[in-house]
Amino acid sequence: MVLIGASLYLDFLSKFGVSGAHPGGFELTKKIFENEMINKSSRILDVGCGTGQTSAYLAARYGSKVTGLDINPIMIKKAKNRMAKYQLPVEIIQGTIEKCPLKDSNYDFIISESVLSFVNKPKALKEIYRLLKDGGRFIANELTLNTRLWTNFEEEIKQFYGLDSLLFEKDWITLFELAGFKNIKTFKRKQSILQNHSIPEFQYSESIEPELYNVLHQHLNIMGKYQGTLDYRVFLCTK
Repeated sequence: MVLIGASLYLDFLSKFGVSGAHPGGFELTKKIFENEMINKSSRILDVGCGTGQTSAYLAARYGSKVTGLDINPIMIKKAKNRMAKYQLPVEIIQGTIEKCPLKDSNYDFIISESVLSFVNKPKALKEIYRLLKDGGRFIANELTLNTRLWTNFEEEIKQFYGLDSLLFEKDWITLFELAGFKNIKTFKRKQSILQNHSIPEFQYSESIEPELYNVLHQHLNIMGKYQGTLDYRVFLCTK
């Protein structure tokens, strides 16, 4: 049994301060927002905000009222440092989306970039639905299978990343529908999961365990090995 969210990969992301690690990278993130009605009055929650790259962009580009949520204290510190450096009024709070301390119906948009795969999905989606205003938008970019894998191959992927399951597009849509979302649309770019349009940003911690230096190599090996099978989808949902 895989313990969700427990992996050297997530330790690597926090200690190396990786931003834009999700499929499509930061360039895809910016492209998605171009088609949304985001403005200065928008209240946005960035779930699993990491080092705060997306949160900072939303605040700087659109002047929106942004809150970043992350469970990892290292990521929280790096996100707060980013907001201080660029003098952005983004609230960064530590917590889990499975049981969120924020109030009901408070957000126009909720963003999740490669986060749901690492948590209890039904619990997280129930909270996201609760936090959104009526008519609010939920945008998720998540790891998605194109074809079924042999059990041992699935286990290799789940163990490395700390996932409890690997889902097809239809499985994700079912979960969103069960949570109450409607008008669910999906898309992806033609490029493979390995073809990000931007190089990830790094914010290194002062102390990094030696075993973490090989994690990026292992990650790229898995992406290459299962290219065409492991993929991603962007899901656009409305409450």
